[in-house]
Amino acid sequence: MALTLERIRTDVADCLGEDPADIPVDENLVDHGLDSIRVMTLLERWRREHAVTASFADLAERPAIEAWASLLGAV
Repeated sequence: MALTLERIRTDVADCLGEDPADIPVDENLVDHGLDSIRVMTLLERWRREHAVTASFADLAERPAIEAWASLLGAV
């Protein structure tokens, strides 16, 4: 399965224990409770499953799903 914006949103929501519909794609995920440990967990999953090459710093710098989709090469 390809990494998509919706897959990122679903993975983030799952990590936060939220419904994907409750996670806006353009808002700062830190405001929704995302911390550095969760970012690392998500990044490791995406590296393993989708061979992404983005770094933790890349994601931490722009913690929004839309920004991550671009950084992670989501289709």
